[in-house]
Amino acid sequence: MSILQNFTLGQFVPSDSFVHRLDPRSKFLFLLVYAVVVFLSNQIWLYAVFTAILIFSLRLSKLSLAYIFRGLKPVWFLLVFTIILQLFLTKGGEVYVQWGWFSIEEDGVRQAFFIAMRLGLIVVMSSLLTLTTSPMDLTDGIEKMLGPFKKIGLPVHELALMLSIAIRFIPTLLEETDKIMKAQMSRGANFESGGMISRAKAMIAIVIPLFVSAFRRAEDLALAMEARGYRGDVGRTKLRQLAFSYRDGLVIVFMILMVVAVGVWRV
Repeated sequence: MSILQNFTLGQFVPSDSFVHRLDPRSKFLFLLVYAVVVFLSNQIWLYAVFTAILIFSLRLSKLSLAYIFRGLKPVWFLLVFTIILQLFLTKGGEVYVQWGWFSIEEDGVRQAFFIAMRLGLIVVMSSLLTLTTSPMDLTDGIEKMLGPFKKIGLPVHELALMLSIAIRFIPTLLEETDKIMKAQMSRGANFESGGMISRAKAMIAIVIPLFVSAFRRAEDLALAMEARGYRGDVGRTKLRQLAFSYRDGLVIVFMILMVVAVGVWRV
């Protein structure tokens, strides 16, 4: 339950750091480019460079490294599970460990390392985006970036709003899950003992109230937006206009250099 309470994905931490003051569009572009070059890289020393870039970005954000990594514990569990699967299922190369029909081989270790680094780096960088960007800026940034698709009839404003609300409600739903678990445990529910089937049955006592709560929150939000006269982007104006600054220019130049460097080293 403490893991749910400390989960940071979707939360926003106000500050006046270099990363916080960046335009959300430049942060989106940097995350996209960073993810692409991380997946395209296949050399260990390049991942050391990407790790250094991530640590430098975290330092620029003035956020506590312990806070970020502690809040991503559920992701780390999934990451460890993926590594174990790769170690035992990917075969090829020198055999390091042999125990019956189980074996850990060179290709498995290499593949597990690459997948762990890729997922870990991208998840932390994505978490940094939400931690340093307010929900309103997220919505405006996504809408601006998808603006050209309005010409083909794509409801850009609605899609951006939906995505922003979904990200914003991640910590809210996790907090609600934690409250439901505590309430059910106070009534005698046991989520930690028994076999897999009994644990799955016990989770029904969490899933059903959580769905009811989520639908109730969605209805309340819809009524609140309607009461405030929300009508989509028709005739809508914005109090704060997004604008690029010299900081965003530095980020864009760095992105270009990163792409060129990875492209040269892969040739």
